[in-house]
This record gives sequence, structure tokens and C-alpha cells, in this order.
Amino acid sequence: MEKRSVTTFAGNPVTLLGKEVKVGDKAPEFTAIKGDLSPFTLKDVEGKIKLISVVPSIDTGVCELQTIRFNKEASELKDAVIITISMDLPFAQARFCGAKGIENAIVVSDHKDASFGINYGFLMEEFRLHNRGIVVIDKDDVVRYVEYVKENTNHPDYDKAIAAVKSL
Repeated sequence: MEKRSVTTFAGNPVTLLGKEVKVGDKAPEFTAIKGDLSPFTLKDVEGKIKLISVVPSIDTGVCELQTIRFNKEASELKDAVIITISMDLPFAQARFCGAKGIENAIVVSDHKDASFGINYGFLMEEFRLHNRGIVVIDKDDVVRYVEYVKENTNHPDYDKAIAAVKSL
């Protein structure tokens, strides 16, 4: 499995597992878990523009703000869906979404197989958490924007990600 040392977590270097996805790549398949414990795949949102908001854990400050921000943006985007993915258990995600009013974004868990984390190169080996980032995928499942945040305690570039969605 490919390993990359291109990011930090609280200033400490971490290793990302899996192949780095790049603009122009066909979006890799993955299976995550929805709140009702059923599988979620890209087929569930086929034919739509997809913004995948990748967070280490929704129970942290920056992840919370990132999830809330993209939930708000989701209500204003046409033909696009926002998918937040983390390694949190679906039960914790459901509690968080209920408490924070997250109703416009799809929130899924990658905890079972780390399928997204490995297939998209976001899994931090040291913590079995995702590196913070964003992936935008067009209606034909081609990657159009990718950001692997260099320091996990920093926010991603929300404006660039939303502009990428709007350009499609």
C-alpha cells in the first residue's frame, strides 16, 4: 500500500495510507456506513455533483465548524450533494447531526473498513483517522478538485471547494 508523509497533525508528521487522488482521476469506489447502518456508495448519489468533506472526527472544533459550514452551503447548491465522511461511529454522527441541526448534508462513517480513507489516500496510519480535506467529483464521477489539508488543525479552503462545485 502506498504511504505518503505530506501532512501533520498538531504539528507532528503523519503518514497517509492509500493512493493520492488527483484532478482528472476517475473517482474510486468506496463503501461507507449511513446512520441506519446500511451501506453508502457513490451510486447512492449517481448523476449529481459531489463535494466530499473529509474530517478526522466531528466531535472536534474545526471538524464541527467544517461540517456546519458545508451543511449550510448544501442548501444553496443546485444539482450537488455534500457528503461529510469521518471515522466516527454512525451513532455519534447521528447524535452530532441532531444536536447541530445537520439536515442538508449526507453524513457517513468510514469506521468499518476505512474504504474511503484507503481508496482516496486520506487515512492517517498513526491514528486511523482521516486527514482533513475536500474532494469534488462531477456528475460523471471524475475528480475535479482535491485538497489534502497540510495541517489537520487548520480549515480547508471552503471558497475554492464551493467555487469548484459551482463551476460544474
